[in-house]
Amino acid sequence: MSVSAAFTKTGNTVAFIAATSAPTPVQCVSSTLGGNQYRVINSGTVTVFLGYGKEAADATNAATVITTTGTAFPVLPGTDEILSFVPNAYFTGITSSGTATVYVTPGDGM
Repeated sequence: MSVSAAFTKTGNTVAFIAATSAPTPVQCVSSTLGGNQYRVINSGTVTVFLGYGKEAADATNAATVITTTGTAFPVLPGTDEILSFVPNAYFTGITSSGTATVYVTPGDGM
């Protein structure tokens, strides 16, 4: 049986307020080469449809409220997730109503 490594922070946390109109994307930069894991916390009370990408425009285009299909990643209210995306990704988010503060921290581990 192997033991999984705890999540280790490898860069500064970024934050944004997701709303019914997605804010300007923020870049989450890792200090490690190829770092592509992120701790994503939705501290709000509404679902955030997370837009992400290699470029800011990719994140903006992906941030859409999903009704049938879409590229956004839904992050439920009050959740804390470890997710893998492209290294040094840009993030933004949109909600169907209300606002939520989202925190993204680059790192490695689970």
